[in-house]
Amino acid sequence: MRRWLFLAALALTASPAAAQDMGGSDGPMQDAAGQPAPDQPAPRAQPQKYIAPYIEIGQALDADLTYDDVLTYSEVAAGVDAGIATRSTQAQLSYRYERDIGWGKHLNDSDYHQGLARAAVGVAPGVSIEGGGLAARARSDIRSAAPAASNPDGDNLSQVYAAYVGPTVATHVGILGVSGSYRFGYTKVESPSYIPLAADQPRLDLFDSAISNTAQASVGVAPGDVLPVGITVSGGWDREDAHQLDQRYQGTFARADLLFPVSRTLALEAGAGYEKITIGQRDALVDADGSPVTDASGRFVTDKSSPRRIAYRTDGLIYDGGVLWRPSPRTQLEAHVGRRYGGTSYAGSLTWQATRTVGARVVVYDDVETFARQLRNGIDGLPTSFLTGGNVFGNAFGGCTFGTSGDHPGGCLNDVFQSISSSGYRARGVDAVIAATRGPVQMGFGVGYARRHFYAPDTNETFTINGVDDESFYAQYFYNRALDARSSLGANLYADYYDSGISGAAGVYSFGASGTYNRHFGRIDTTASLGVFTYDSRDIENDVSAQALVSARYNF
Repeated sequence: MRRWLFLAALALTASPAAAQDMGGSDGPMQDAAGQPAPDQPAPRAQPQKYIAPYIEIGQALDADLTYDDVLTYSEVAAGVDAGIATRSTQAQLSYRYERDIGWGKHLNDSDYHQGLARAAVGVAPGVSIEGGGLAARARSDIRSAAPAASNPDGDNLSQVYAAYVGPTVATHVGILGVSGSYRFGYTKVESPSYIPLAADQPRLDLFDSAISNTAQASVGVAPGDVLPVGITVSGGWDREDAHQLDQRYQGTFARADLLFPVSRTLALEAGAGYEKITIGQRDALVDADGSPVTDASGRFVTDKSSPRRIAYRTDGLIYDGGVLWRPSPRTQLEAHVGRRYGGTSYAGSLTWQATRTVGARVVVYDDVETFARQLRNGIDGLPTSFLTGGNVFGNAFGGCTFGTSGDHPGGCLNDVFQSISSSGYRARGVDAVIAATRGPVQMGFGVGYARRHFYAPDTNETFTINGVDDESFYAQYFYNRALDARSSLGANLYADYYDSGISGAAGVYSFGASGTYNRHFGRIDTTASLGVFTYDSRDIENDVSAQALVSARYNF
């Protein structure tokens, strides 16, 4: 029942959150004058609306080139693509449900969901309802297999659902700029398929579900209104309750920020405040050998008699300084360095809109996170108008999603989905995306590096994730070209490397490439696709597979 409630929310909720999250940059977003910047949809001259439901049938072949094994299955799918762009509303939804029906005894029937919903709906001047939703398949354990996400019998894959929604207010009271937001979020991960591991590797806990509540507010004045510098005072509260081991994340912050214009294009920034973050959880129930007891889904059973133990805590002064450079309305660079989480912290971003449909974005981040919080923040960073299609084998929204306009070229969720962690961690890394639409060609490229330092209570368990550092490198390329009014060619390539940081565990490499030809016949779309995928590690059986698909879709 919860799955269908989520899917309803995916179709109806909205998205790009105006206020930055507690785990993101310390202060509120500001415009060039230092005022809190409202995250209202960009005005459009003419409203644009569309809705395109469809049903699809296809025949697929999956050839294991390592063991000369060939499996065939039929797919039956239904989905919808929809969008709206008006002066007060921007929204897009792409959702697909697929049922794979195996031929013979070696492939069981399976189903999965994939979709992304992003929107911002203006309900009154300065007031919007925003939110987002995601359905995707993702790797569960960073040490294990890395098959194509659409593989019907792929190991180490979990179905993930996430959604959030809430109001945002951004207005002025005299010379004061006032903003505030609230977000309610929910994340659910189904238990994964079989996870192959080396014989000497400990098992990790499996994430279940989490509910989050986040609220923020800020008030500020622009430079020159009262003083030569702009002043912003902000504060916020964030709480997440996870089902697994009764984990709880709770954070509060309050701070003041100054913005000092040096020239028409350059400003200096500085801020300081107080922050408190606590992550805690109960112990796992253990057997006589000291090994965690698991339930039917493979998750650790919570020891309800255990006190809530502290996995991570920071409590004290935070401060940072930086620069804001905006040489043109299409280019902005922001960089900060300061003290946070008990040490030096770096963060920044670069956005460049070359043309109306060509843009690039680079983000450097450093945050204390949980899986559900980082996923919520990642969805929030995706555009409300994005490219779809062209990747029938891969995970449509589990990697990089590319925007249709140069002012928001897109973002990547690879750092979140390098594995699904049930523990808290400090996430540091860099993401870069480039997206371009020129005439008949759509193209996108994303690349990044992510590192996580894990936190867990200090207990007498035989193994703890506490202090472990994992990392991943990833790159993805998307290309689509319209050959004429009725046909198109598409291609997708990706390459990833995962290192768990757990003693004795080897790194995992994965690569994939696919091509698609599409042709329209009135309301019917036909597709022919071919893909090759591989992953490699000395700890698990390597795999090379080829997949082929022919399908027909009826558009209502």
